[in-house]
Amino acid sequence: MLLAVDTSTSLVGLALYDGDQVLGEMTWTTKQHHTTELSPALSGLLKRCGVSMSMVTALGVAIGPGSFTSLRVGLSLIKGIALARNLPVMGISTLDVIAAAQPQANDPLVAVLQAGRTRIAFGVYKNIEKQWQPEGAVRSGTLDELLAELTGPTIIAGELTVDERKKISKVKNLQLASPILCVRRPAVLAELAWNRWQDSDADDAATLAPIYLHVAGTPIS
Repeated sequence: MLLAVDTSTSLVGLALYDGDQVLGEMTWTTKQHHTTELSPALSGLLKRCGVSMSMVTALGVAIGPGSFTSLRVGLSLIKGIALARNLPVMGISTLDVIAAAQPQANDPLVAVLQAGRTRIAFGVYKNIEKQWQPEGAVRSGTLDELLAELTGPTIIAGELTVDERKKISKVKNLQLASPILCVRRPAVLAELAWNRWQDSDADDAATLAPIYLHVAGTPIS
């Protein structure tokens, strides 16, 4: 069984997944209380699902981009469990989690989330062999900077404010994903981590680190 943890932003998520079904999943919005809320939430999820930590044999964790302080909470928990119990851990890009939940399409996809101080983090994805594959590095910038780079039909999905969604909806050729598909589901993170585990593609728990943001500047085609 795999435990997935996402503390990338104020939206926190936990999931238990065994490759055949999602045994339990929960998300909630916290106001910078990741440290005090995460462990009790995990204990509650395990109890409700009738699962003990001894039944967990692999771990998945969102590694950003996101709030560095928030990310450290989830990473610290997962690293502690992995090192104490010698369990494999798979670090997954938070933007990959957003992208993986989107329906297949021919147009490029931009996955976004809040990066603080009116900035967003974003990554470009293209549909290759029926999977959303990242194109280029994760970057950050303002929404206006991102929109200025988009010259063709593009899908945008992820964490956006009400005002940002309104602004995007007014731009020709841009398709805004439903709010339902913009919520990061920890079950999606769990499946991505599970697939890597099945391919024996685990990370070194001791050196696993968050994804740092790069300054916007490379045009999007």
